[in-house]
Amino acid sequence: MTVPLPDPMFAPPELPAPPQRVVSLVPSVTESLFDLNLGQRLIGRTTFCTRPADRIQSIPTIGGTKTLNVQQIVDLAPDLVIANKEENRREDVEALSEAGLTVWVTHPVTVDDVFALLWDLMNTFDETSMVPRVRLIEYQYDWVRGLTAEDQSLPSVFVPIWHKPLMTIGGDTYMHHLLALCGAQNIFGDLQRYPEVTFEDVVEAQPDIILLPDEPFAFTEAHLPEFQKLDVPAVAQDRIHLVDGSLLTWHGTRIAYALEALPQLLKKVR
Repeated sequence: MTVPLPDPMFAPPELPAPPQRVVSLVPSVTESLFDLNLGQRLIGRTTFCTRPADRIQSIPTIGGTKTLNVQQIVDLAPDLVIANKEENRREDVEALSEAGLTVWVTHPVTVDDVFALLWDLMNTFDETSMVPRVRLIEYQYDWVRGLTAEDQSLPSVFVPIWHKPLMTIGGDTYMHHLLALCGAQNIFGDLQRYPEVTFEDVVEAQPDIILLPDEPFAFTEAHLPEFQKLDVPAVAQDRIHLVDGSLLTWHGTRIAYALEALPQLLKKVR
């Protein structure tokens, strides 16, 4: 694949030297830093930064993604703070910037954006030891895209991300683009961002598949009966699946796991 140009608005900041002391406010970025051989530069993380589980515990926490302890982050004196437009609050990012810290706000929306972010991370930190690994993920991307690019009969899918109110994903989200790549059409792709919908809307759209992720809302087996009442093909053909939400929502190196698991799941139920 060709590495896309990053959106200038979310491009990495100019730094006098590769950062050595980093605070990550984004769980998927935290995992990616470890996968890119950069975990040793982390000096702070959020409580939601839980991967890799065997290496993350020694990194101090600085609050949740939306409940940051700004003063604690300032006191750590990082060279760089990595945030995300959707996962972190604008007022927190502004407070960190006003305190004199360099903040890199990321915002991957498409699958191509994810690869741009991975290359930006390696370039910003001047750490290229994992270039072969990223290349392998790109080859995986090309292979998956080749499987679905010409398919005109992809199954339709409904993915709720919240329960009450019932919310889903629109066409301008990372999850929408990832599902399209992996072989499914989002039934609410004509909407934007994260719209509220009703079960009546879902029935009208007649999804072939329903995926219930365990984040951001933790759907479990206890929620299955509510969805199994719907008069849709997904129910008639037993195509409701509980899934690891990080495969759908974590942009970064976790896309390698998504590209392996999601096409297989969708292929199995097609």
